[in-house]
Amino acid sequence: MNIALILLTAIAGALGLAIGYYFRYLRALGQKQSLELEVKRILLDAKEEAKKIVERSEQKAEKVEEELKKEVTEARERLEKTEERLIKKEELLDKRQIDLDSEVEAVRGKIEDIKNIKTRLDERALSIDTKLEEVAGMSREAALEMVMKRLEKENAEDIMVRLQKLEISGREKLEEKARDIITTAIHRIGNQVHTDIMTSTVEIPSDDLKGKIIGKEGRNIRTFERLTGVDVLIDESPGVITISSFDPVRREVARIALQTLIADGRIQPAKIEEAIEKARKDVGETMRKQGEAAAFECGVHNLHPDVIKILGRLHYRTSYGQNVLWHSVEMAHIAAIIATEIGADPQIARAGCLLHDIGKAVSHEVEGTHVEIGRKILQKYGVDELIIKAMQAHHEEYPYETTESILVQVADAISGGRPGVRSDSIEKYIKRLEDLEAIANKHEGVEKTYAIQAGRDLRVFVTPEKVSDLEAFELAQSIARQIEKELRYPGEIKVSVIRETKVIEYAR
Repeated sequence: MNIALILLTAIAGALGLAIGYYFRYLRALGQKQSLELEVKRILLDAKEEAKKIVERSEQKAEKVEEELKKEVTEARERLEKTEERLIKKEELLDKRQIDLDSEVEAVRGKIEDIKNIKTRLDERALSIDTKLEEVAGMSREAALEMVMKRLEKENAEDIMVRLQKLEISGREKLEEKARDIITTAIHRIGNQVHTDIMTSTVEIPSDDLKGKIIGKEGRNIRTFERLTGVDVLIDESPGVITISSFDPVRREVARIALQTLIADGRIQPAKIEEAIEKARKDVGETMRKQGEAAAFECGVHNLHPDVIKILGRLHYRTSYGQNVLWHSVEMAHIAAIIATEIGADPQIARAGCLLHDIGKAVSHEVEGTHVEIGRKILQKYGVDELIIKAMQAHHEEYPYETTESILVQVADAISGGRPGVRSDSIEKYIKRLEDLEAIANKHEGVEKTYAIQAGRDLRVFVTPEKVSDLEAFELAQSIARQIEKELRYPGEIKVSVIRETKVIEYAR
């Protein structure tokens, strides 16, 4: 019974599986047919789309082909036109070449004719010259000289006028060039102006030290003033002591010695002598270093050590408040710039300027002008003769033998004559120039007056109808005497009275 039930169950299961597989097969078969239909539909759509694309492509290709045919046609037309123009140009060039060849042949023929005519003319001229020489009884050169002399005599006035015009024109150009060079030199020099005054001050930590400096019954201060040659002003200002002296070297020695004594605190005659002696050595070393620094800045080498020491003494020498050493250095730079512009020797100009006032370093110890003293110093130490010639003429004591000697004088005038560089203030400077011109303008016949060169040169122009040549001499002397009487000024002032007659005529 159980076995039969199991068999029925197995048969039923097998039958159920068979029926399930059958239905699954039927379903799969239906899906396959549906997929085949979908694929067919997609293929039909793709073929339709491809057909459309091909049609559009064919249309575009036809359009492009038409455009290309049109462009080719236009290009062919342009080429044909260009070819026609080239052919015409070629024909024209051929025609011109033919004409040119004809003209060349004609010119050649004319050249030959001209050569023949020139030969005949030369022969004729030689024949005429020979006959003229026979008739005149003189050579061609003698006749030419006679004619030239006659022309010079007849036209001497015209020749002189032309020469004067050329001279004036050349002088104006040279003056303009000189102004440009000097202006360039001044603009390129921006050195600090080193000036000095007649006093130095020394600060003290306490006014109690003033009593020690004065000493018992003034013994210390008298010793100090005697050994240094300065005046010591103690009661002028609180907290400082003033040292006064016209000699800057003495003043510097006294300043350093006094600072040493104040720092030491032991102020007595023996210490004063010791401090002053040490200060003199320090100042001497400073002067040597200053001389070396100035020579190095100017590019002047191979100077004797003694010349360097003497040059360094100018660091403590002033001229109207202007430091002489740095005035010389500034001159050296100015002269070198101008020398380079005009083709002179800048090295000689530099050295001449640097050493031009070296005589001032010992002029208070030796008789003679500082120029003469400077010459002797430089000759003693074997300085180049060209440098000596350059420095010796800056005050016109000696003639200008070289171009560099003129440059030294020019640089000296530029460096020393600029407003404000020396002790005069700008207001005093302008006032002094106005006073100079006012004095000259007071005289009868004076047309205009110019004070130049920082007031060292007064140029007075007079009316020629009112002032004769003799009266011009008298006028210059009168103005100079009046300046000496009414004004105070450093150096000398040159008074130049200029009487000029101008005759103007117009050619129409």
